This record gives sequence, structure tokens and C-alpha cells, in this order.
Amino acid sequence: MNKQSKIYVAGHRGMVGSAIMRELQRQGYTNIVTRTHVELDLTRQDAVERFFAAERPEYVFLAAAKVGGIVANESALADFMYENMILEMNVIHAAWQNGCKKLEFLGSSCIYPRMAPQPMKESCLLTSELEKTNEAYALAKISGLKYCEYLNRQYGTNYISVMPTNLYGPNDNYHPEHSHVLPALIRRFHEAKVQQLPFVTCWGDGSPLREFLYVDDLANLCVFLMNNYSGNETVNAGTGKELSIKALTELVAKIIGYEGEIRWDTSRPNGTPRKLLDASKAKTMGWSYKTELEDGVRLSYADFLNNPMRTER
Repeated sequence: MNKQSKIYVAGHRGMVGSAIMRELQRQGYTNIVTRTHVELDLTRQDAVERFFAAERPEYVFLAAAKVGGIVANESALADFMYENMILEMNVIHAAWQNGCKKLEFLGSSCIYPRMAPQPMKESCLLTSELEKTNEAYALAKISGLKYCEYLNRQYGTNYISVMPTNLYGPNDNYHPEHSHVLPALIRRFHEAKVQQLPFVTCWGDGSPLREFLYVDDLANLCVFLMNNYSGNETVNAGTGKELSIKALTELVAKIIGYEGEIRWDTSRPNGTPRKLLDASKAKTMGWSYKTELEDGVRLSYADFLNNPMRTER
């Protein structure tokens, strides 16, 4: 991409899309196209086709998605599959129809098998069954990345995909039921501190291991890959470091300053036992993350405090 290239960021108001916007602007890209959901509903094929025919972006970052934690995924399986699959197909297909030079598809580490060898390499995709709690979302994301691959093979396009680990950072979703684990913990411990609650109850037993990547580091990788990578295989985005949910919970409580008891509700699901990505492919290309977890959580908590409306989502 050159600095004047016409770039469309789909999902620019979300956590990932807004981080990509910040990174593009930081690097001096000036011709960025965006549309809000009200202006352009990506699940409407005719609307998406009209947009691409009119704007004809040269590069596309496809960061738009319907996302949520365990509760949201389990309670709305059909919604997660339909909305994600149809918006992906609409955008990717319209980009191809209108001569887009390069498209980057944003996926999720949940595409990999539940019991994949750890750390998970890009090559383990579709080698065994998925985690049932987010199977619908994973299948939609797999379809998106595979469609990019098939367009490359059939029509010679240059469409790539990146699979991030668990993300957190500015503009996260702190909804009490529909958020992911780290923002959910930030909200829960903040409220417990403010209300002076004697204990906080967390789901599962705290044993699952998770990896977390600060969203601005992902955005840096996304722009890096758009300029430096072509290939059918996806690229993992992670830190190569993991910690237990119990350790994460204790870290969040410490940063927020909550001093009460932490209890575990073992009747609630743990989710996948371990999810660590092998990020050596990106590292070999010359990229590495910059933000350590404790620093990132402090930045996220500051963002939470400075944007009270986000707690209502």
C-alpha cells in the first residue's frame, strides 16, 4: 500500500477495526474509507455490492464481525453463524468483483480444534473437532478464510487472513453477559470495588490457560502483513505467552485494587482447556508484539474508566 491508496476498513468502530484505523493513521495513510452499520449493513448483499461498485477500494481490512463470550455464543448459535458468514461472503465477494488489489480477513483462534497440539500451528486447522461452545462462530470464520484461499486458487487474487489470539484493549465490550473474559473481569472487579462487595464469583475452576494480545499490537501486525505477506495459509497473531484464568483474575483484581475474596463456580463451563498460538510464522517475517499483559490491562482499565458509556454495552 502507498500512503494515498484507497483503504476500506470494515468494522471501523469495533475494537479491532478502530485499532487498525489508529495504526493506519499513525503510519500516514490518508485515504481511508469507512461506513457505520447504519450507513451500510454488511449482511445486505445488494447494499455491499453498490458500495464496492461506487467506492472501489484498493485494499480492504475485514474486521467486522458479530462477537461475544461463552454465554453469547451458546445462546445465539444460529445468529453467530448466519451474521458472520453472510457479511464475510458479501464483503469478500464484492471486493473480488470490483478488482480489490488485496483483502485481509480477520479471524479468531477458536477456528482451531479443541484439543489441537499446543502451541497451535496454522497447519492444524480442520484436523479434529472444534470447541462446541463457539462452534458456530468458528465455522463462519473458517468459511471466510477458506473463501479467500479458494479465490486465490481459482482467480489469482491476493487475499490473506490473520488469526489473533484473545484480544483486549481500547474500545472493548464490557457487557456483563456478552463480553469476553478479560473485559468481563475488569467490569466485575471494578463494580465489586465500588460497591465494596466481600467476594466476587468467577466461572469455572480457573484452570484453563489463555493467551492475550493487546489490540494495538494486532493492528500493527495487520498493516505489516498487508504490506509484506501473500499466501493461502493464515497467519497466527499472538505473544507466545499464556497464563491461567485464575492468574489472570488475580492480576485484574490487583490492578483494579479489589481486596475481597475470589470464589469459583465450578458448575459453570471452563471452555477450551488451553489455547496458545504458535506465532513463529509472524516472528520469522520480522514482527513481534510490544505490550506486556500487565501494562495492557492497566491501559484497558484506564480506557474503561474514561469511557463510562462502554459499560452499558
